[in-house]
Amino acid sequence: MHSNIHVRRMWRFTAAVCAFSTFASATTGFAAAAGADAAANVKTKSPIKHVIILIGENRGFDHTFGVYKPKGKGQTISNILSKGIVTASGAPGPNYSLAQQYSVAAQTSFYIGADKKNKTPYNSSSNLMPQPNTNGTPSAQSTTGAPFTTVAIASIETDVEKDDLALLTTGATGLATGVLDTRVPGAGTLAGPFQLLGPNLSDDDYTGDMTHRFYQAFQQQDCNLSYATKANPSGCLNDLFPFVMATYSASNKSQGNEMGFYNAELEQASLLKTLADRFTISDNYHQPVLGGTAVQHVVIGTADAIYWTDGNGNATVPPSSQIANPNPVSGTVNRYIADNNFSNCSDVSQPGVLPIVTYINSLPYDAEPNCKARHYYMLNNTNPGYLPNGALSGGSNLPPSSVKTIGDALIEKKISWAFFGGAYNDAVILSNAAVAKNPTSPNLSAAALADPAHALGTAYCQICNPFQYATSIMADPAVRTAHIKDTSDLIADIKNNTLPSVSYGKPDGLLDGHPQSSKIDLFEAYVQNVLDALEANPKLKATTAVFVTVDEAGGYWDSGYVQPLDFFGDGPRIPLLILSPYSAGGKVNHSYADHASLVKFIERNWDLDPLTTRSRDNLPNPVAKASNPYVPTNPPAIDDLFDAFDFSDAPNNQPYTE
Repeated sequence: MHSNIHVRRMWRFTAAVCAFSTFASATTGFAAAAGADAAANVKTKSPIKHVIILIGENRGFDHTFGVYKPKGKGQTISNILSKGIVTASGAPGPNYSLAQQYSVAAQTSFYIGADKKNKTPYNSSSNLMPQPNTNGTPSAQSTTGAPFTTVAIASIETDVEKDDLALLTTGATGLATGVLDTRVPGAGTLAGPFQLLGPNLSDDDYTGDMTHRFYQAFQQQDCNLSYATKANPSGCLNDLFPFVMATYSASNKSQGNEMGFYNAELEQASLLKTLADRFTISDNYHQPVLGGTAVQHVVIGTADAIYWTDGNGNATVPPSSQIANPNPVSGTVNRYIADNNFSNCSDVSQPGVLPIVTYINSLPYDAEPNCKARHYYMLNNTNPGYLPNGALSGGSNLPPSSVKTIGDALIEKKISWAFFGGAYNDAVILSNAAVAKNPTSPNLSAAALADPAHALGTAYCQICNPFQYATSIMADPAVRTAHIKDTSDLIADIKNNTLPSVSYGKPDGLLDGHPQSSKIDLFEAYVQNVLDALEANPKLKATTAVFVTVDEAGGYWDSGYVQPLDFFGDGPRIPLLILSPYSAGGKVNHSYADHASLVKFIERNWDLDPLTTRSRDNLPNPVAKASNPYVPTNPPAIDDLFDAFDFSDAPNNQPYTE
């Protein structure tokens, strides 16, 4: 099977598909009859009877909410505006130097903390910072891909409301791909964070992507205990973001896109801002792994990492072409020898492992790498061992996983749940055709060309479904059918009052908000569609908590504190909005959290045990001082998000938006 990772990002239709395709839809609910809210009768520790987790793609916290002022009385926030790095207009502020980025002289081996003597500050002339570019962005409208030339063609997408389909026709750059993004004011001389706003640039425009992989991300954070302070005990400076992108690969074209940010105070990302104004936002929520899409979603499903196996759950060595070696090629500044996807982090002789393990073991608290002997863990995007229809995917994909998921734990307690993936129904149809055509090497892209009516299935994100890696979920047709569904099923379950206790919503590649292949307002349109369905069912809404987040920062720079937990992370902050009648008021939650916190919330609310003895849901809730609520005094610690709610007060059943 050809990798769906890149197909998803660069997905294109034929003109015939765009004009005539219809969306396959199923409306199966969890209860036998419409109107019977079975989940409402399940015992919970809070008034919350339903959780919906909506997951976008690749937006950092400062990137999205860096210029945001809390609306709740007495609320404070940690962002580049509050720190004086920028002003409310987005211009450099009095403390702009706090965001200083550096280049590093050539080193003989991979490092995660550069010595000061080897660092040179970027500026706008003698050591120019890598500049923003149009990496991968669409130059113009197209009849074969977004942005589409007409709304009629865009109507192939049914996971947004009709009024929002026009967003799929706008935002082309008008520039070649991989060139200086002249839409950004000051492009060519920028020396730090820059605003993605100008006469020719808004949050409705496609912007350049950047690399977001494990060893690159760890190196970007520049973690060295010699830099540690009371306010920053991990010593991570976050000051090598553009440098790593400009040096790790001879062919990489990311350059300086990492430093871009939106301005919520000037109504960019306006839906997310409105939700933050009216409900609760976390300013200390992190991506759990230093890497890309797949590993973040795995933590959402397992609070853990997964590894290469023999297909029966036994750890084994992957092909050499899968093993990473981030040591630099001789004669280069920082070009990685083998930018691959797996490492045995229990063996410090393996390339790239020793600097990280040494750092983790040296932290002034009880952290450990948490790497089992002879296990090669997935660090970067690798497709799951199962296709959407449950068939084995074969090829170089990750063999089936036996790591326990939160889905398994819910099934054990007979608590309903489902993962609702955008375009999943079409992906199943394509999978069936691909397996029938070539059982040993099924090709969904070829199946889409042969069946244009279901080509949208290539936009379903396989690496975004943590349960698609799991034998316990995918190998059993009854379990798979009950718990892996389409966005259309999520909307139907909300309308029919048959929503499961726990729901995961993942938009397809057109709507997920990923830079280059999507836009932040398209993810907002997806969220709006789900919220409007809930708004139309007030009784269900009253017992539902919606968590709106993204998988990872996607390479965007962030100014927040990072708490290292183990070999795998944590990483930069990302947005998290908590919407419920018990989290209203424009509040800001400061407790340290990451995606494992979602697992912990579910476990606490439905009285479940931690998944395994090694998963992060075993970590305690953080304790912090009032003088610095962002740094736990009992590390490593991860919040269960119960403190983002006020269950002691009367619920405020206000609308999601005005």
